[in-house]
Amino acid sequence: MIFRDRREAGRLLGERLIDRVGEAPLVLGLARGGMPVAFEVAQALRAPLDVLVVRKLGAPFQPELAMGAIAGGGVVVRNEEVLRMLPDAEAALLQASQREQPELARRERSYRGGREPLNIDDREIVLVDDGVATGASVEAAMVALRELGARRIVLAVPVGAPESMHRLRTLADATVCLSQPARFAAVGQAYENFGQTSDEEVRALLAEGQFSAPADHAQRET
Repeated sequence: MIFRDRREAGRLLGERLIDRVGEAPLVLGLARGGMPVAFEVAQALRAPLDVLVVRKLGAPFQPELAMGAIAGGGVVVRNEEVLRMLPDAEAALLQASQREQPELARRERSYRGGREPLNIDDREIVLVDDGVATGASVEAAMVALRELGARRIVLAVPVGAPESMHRLRTLADATVCLSQPARFAAVGQAYENFGQTSDEEVRALLAEGQFSAPADHAQRET
């Protein structure tokens, strides 16, 4: 399955989710690439939209290889398989976490423009990204959501690596993934247009999503 862009993927994902969630979900997009997908999902579900910032901790000399990830609230998720392959793994993980923490805090402040994050406690959360490769960022996000009191987590992605999705199903209450290619190489292979999502686009999507969504905790029409 090839998507034209993230917005098309989000519309297709939203259609699949309509009958899979309750009446008052909260949609969270992983910044940055997950936000255009999450915006369309939120529109389909007529649900509030917010952003969740997670920073991947890349391995030394190979930053695309995730040795872990961090999320708000001091959450750190470790990829033990990768860490076992690294010399001085603990030092590398600590150094990467300290390097990424300021950027995580900056993005959280920047994206919301001073607005407080929407309440997660006792909510059904639809967690959306543009795809899953190693799954480290999504795993960190779900750990953070559990610590924040989420009642139910539905992981929704257009495309995912089969092995990673198998692992993530044990952490989510439900998963929706439109495509799991047997020969998965990268998330971008599922998109015709996979350009970077900018900070400005995240802010615009979040502002529009907040403006167009029903009031928080409101039920969707049946």
